[in-house]
Amino acid sequence: MIKGLSGSTTWSEDIQKNLLPFYRDTIGLKPNFESPEFVVFGEANAPGFALGTHSEVKGKNNDPARHMVGFTTDDINAEVARLKSKGVEFVDDPETFDQVIVATFKDPEGNYVQLLQFT
Repeated sequence: MIKGLSGSTTWSEDIQKNLLPFYRDTIGLKPNFESPEFVVFGEANAPGFALGTHSEVKGKNNDPARHMVGFTTDDINAEVARLKSKGVEFVDDPETFDQVIVATFKDPEGNYVQLLQFT
């Protein structure tokens, strides 16, 4: 029986080239596990976000809206301002949907990532 989400991985041709510096240094995520070809962000024994180098992945994402990773925040406007000041490209500024505010940005390989603030 499936019990819940363990994590999500974004694959790349080479995580060291673009994705790891972006998620670690620009976004500010803290690695829990790090090797040259695989990194996991998040707390132990909780759902995590991973980056991995994969031989079948080449170049930028051609369909960035197909799969999106979401990160929660308690102040979406401050996070959007902080990330924009670091040059992060936003696809959508914060917009309210029922009980959640959502903003969407691109990582260096064109993957869409969302910030979520639950009201």
